[in-house]
Amino acid sequence: MRFVSLFLFGRAGRREVRLSDFAFVVSLRLLALLVVLIFASIVLFLTLESLPSLQANGWRFLIQSDWVPTEDLYGALPFIYGTLVTSFVALVIAAPVAVGSAIFLTEVCPPWLSKPVGFLIEMLAAIPSVVYGLWGIFVLAPAVRNYLEPFLSQYFGYLPLFQGPPLGIGVLSASLILAIMILPTITAVCREVFRAIPMTLREGALAMGATKWEMIKVAVIETGLSGIISAVVLGLGRAMGETMAVTMLIGNRPLISSSLFAPGATMASVIANEYPEAGSRLHLSSLTGIGLTLFLVSLAVNSVAKILVHLTTRRLRA
Repeated sequence: MRFVSLFLFGRAGRREVRLSDFAFVVSLRLLALLVVLIFASIVLFLTLESLPSLQANGWRFLIQSDWVPTEDLYGALPFIYGTLVTSFVALVIAAPVAVGSAIFLTEVCPPWLSKPVGFLIEMLAAIPSVVYGLWGIFVLAPAVRNYLEPFLSQYFGYLPLFQGPPLGIGVLSASLILAIMILPTITAVCREVFRAIPMTLREGALAMGATKWEMIKVAVIETGLSGIISAVVLGLGRAMGETMAVTMLIGNRPLISSSLFAPGATMASVIANEYPEAGSRLHLSSLTGIGLTLFLVSLAVNSVAKILVHLTTRRLRA
């Protein structure tokens, strides 16, 4: 009993506690333990279900590019490549717009306009993924095919990224729809980060003779840099795990191409496309292995983000 008390209350467990406090602490500890158990069960399930594929292919599963279910050839590299490319292209497009929007809403925009504009931006996050996909098919993809891709091919066609026929359905369209989808997430988090910065920092910078834009740079952006990084990584995690909208726009072909015009596939899209119709045990196991890979990649990205936030915070404190 003493061990349980020490586990639940630490040093306070040596003192007598009320029954209500005991029940409250026990419930909190159990909820925390439940989160750990859920996390462990997900890892265990993915690992056990993907074992047949890992035993049949080994580490080649991650580095080979052949995906032919009819011949039991399974390689996850095209899907890993497609996930990383679409996510990072979306991040490059969305992050500057989102951070700039957050700065505008908190530092420049008048209050009577800031609230409705901020509300509209946050409403983008409430739109279902399949609605984004339908809009992408009927509006975004034709615009990309008829205007954006010909423009990029004409003026930047010497770059491998913008070579090939304008298809409209491909990596570029999927990246654009992802950028639109993660924009409200990054904007909302950055907006709250900037709001949490004390007004005295802004007033101090202005009192030292800084212009308004210098004040924003020093007192807002640099002070909130760790929060900005966290918001960007949160958007990256959303982009990497997005399924329906990407499935409807990326073309769903297991290809590795340097061109953004080419069709491709992501780890989430291949699972959504093939899992309901998987005809063999090895096929199901390979799809689960892709799910495990997506889980590990997301975990690695978040771990790197935590390290960056820690280093940034320590640098600012120094």
